[in-house]
Amino acid sequence: MTKKITRINPEQLHQTPGYHHVTVVEAGRTAYLAGQCPLDRNGALVGAGSFETQVDQVVANASVALAAVNAQPQHVVRSVIYVRSDDRDVLGAVWDRLIDSVIGPAFTTASTMLGVTQLGFSGQLVEVDLTVALPGLLADSSRTG
Repeated sequence: MTKKITRINPEQLHQTPGYHHVTVVEAGRTAYLAGQCPLDRNGALVGAGSFETQVDQVVANASVALAAVNAQPQHVVRSVIYVRSDDRDVLGAVWDRLIDSVIGPAFTTASTMLGVTQLGFSGQLVEVDLTVALPGLLADSSRTG
């Protein structure tokens, strides 16, 4: 069975900074990754006070989690990004660092970014939650309209 992922930006909705308003997955298996935190293998927080360093650790951890299910960033069909800030410039910088990272294609799908007041670990500034259409025979398309 061939699975298909279609990403859509309806013309009647606002333009986005790279993500799509709608992602449709036809058939297949799905993986739900736990929120990826800026923790090293030993569970220690990485990059206290640094959004950039924490984003880099979250990207590294998400890459490992994707590989564990034989998936690539383009197989992500939904992302939620949590940032401990209400500053739009900080949110934008986190977004830019994520889309410029090795898992950048994960954020071209249906995505939500939230500025929050607290995350689960003391000193944690960033967390990323990913939903993945597990690859098999997988076709991918994007369209506007």
